[in-house]
Amino acid sequence: MSENHLTSRRSFILTVAGAAIGAPFVLNSVFASVPAKKIRHACIGVGGMGGYDLKNFKSHSDVEIVALCDVDENHLKKAGEIVPGARLYTDWRELLKKEGNNIDSVNVTVPDHNHFVIAMGAIALGKNVYCQKPMCHDVAEVRTLTQAAVKKGVVTQLGTQIASSVGDRTAVQWIKEGHIGKVKHVYLCSNRSGIDGYRLEGPRPANAETVPATLDWDKWLGTAPERAFASNIYHPGIWRTWQDFGTGWSGDIGCHIFDAVWKGLDLNAPLTVKAEVQQSWKDSTERREDTWPQGNHITWSFPGNERIEGDVLPLEWFDGEFYPPTEVQALFKNDEKYPEEAAMLIGTEGALLIPHGGTPVLLPESKFGKDKYPKLEDRNHYHQFVEGCLGRTKPESHFAQSGPMTEAILLGTVAIRVPNTLLEWDSAKMKFPMNPEADKYLRRTYRKGWEVKEFG
Repeated sequence: MSENHLTSRRSFILTVAGAAIGAPFVLNSVFASVPAKKIRHACIGVGGMGGYDLKNFKSHSDVEIVALCDVDENHLKKAGEIVPGARLYTDWRELLKKEGNNIDSVNVTVPDHNHFVIAMGAIALGKNVYCQKPMCHDVAEVRTLTQAAVKKGVVTQLGTQIASSVGDRTAVQWIKEGHIGKVKHVYLCSNRSGIDGYRLEGPRPANAETVPATLDWDKWLGTAPERAFASNIYHPGIWRTWQDFGTGWSGDIGCHIFDAVWKGLDLNAPLTVKAEVQQSWKDSTERREDTWPQGNHITWSFPGNERIEGDVLPLEWFDGEFYPPTEVQALFKNDEKYPEEAAMLIGTEGALLIPHGGTPVLLPESKFGKDKYPKLEDRNHYHQFVEGCLGRTKPESHFAQSGPMTEAILLGTVAIRVPNTLLEWDSAKMKFPMNPEADKYLRRTYRKGWEVKEFG
């Protein structure tokens, strides 16, 4: 293997997080410069979604999974049975230290609050990174990680699997080709049924439970503040609902629903963001500061460009009990119910509905018919990352592409925490100049012992 793939022992200085992200990244730096014959891969996080990621990487003939890591020994044991012979770790830091010369890539499939520290640790060693969405927990983390990945020249991919689907790629192509003219307004929604358990009610568990012998709770907490363990609430459980760990429904599913719209319209940093929320559990102040709301209606304004009608594009997000306007849903006139999760773009010449994970539809169908679908090949999002590591292709959701999008989405989670407030965003300075009190939500203070050098 080329020396370009060996671990760099030079100290790596992070790019200043406040640098402007609006400037174009050097996209050719997201490829491995010298192809390898086989990618030696490590899976960090192998429970739940991590198990799915593991199986997808294992299914590529040019991938050798050499190491596995999880803070839960039960998850680790099951994964080890899938990949006999892989070296097992319960601490990602130990894995990177001991396997530095033995791996080319990692995937990071852990709760959101630890995405940055793990991915940054791998990138600093020159390793290619596949990271589950959202890329990070905080805006400042995303900015820093994106810049570090581009500067280091590693191959990256955000875990937006649907972005590689024929449906989403068709939608991107249609938008760019101008099938619906210039876009005037965009409506995104995620009103998935059957997720009541995701939005927990009641206060934080008051009584500490005994941590299972198979779980390293301190490492699970990682950068997050100390708190007592509670079974089926944090791990295994619905950790996304807690602000310390997750980014809420919009931060999670938003990365999927946003993607084709972002790419098709060549969006960049928003000008403003504002949120209306359905508060959680008795509307208590304590609860609002601990968990994400039951529902959100977030509105961004993006600067216009050649694909947008006018100087500003309004883009709205709806989840929970907030739904797209009735007149928007009525544009989809057929026997099916309006999709629970979808993007609807309103253009000067028609509309485009992009169901999450489904087939896009040009509206009205009486005008467009059903004969305009391009012929696109199926792609496996994980395999595409591997092909990128081998120097054969450009990953669909490399960080230079998906980082700025994630920033915009996470600005929505900032707005959720200061609801009913119009926040003007200065992307270059990474501040809200008219609402400095909101700046504190752009970046967390890490728990003692989990700080990241050059990041604070």
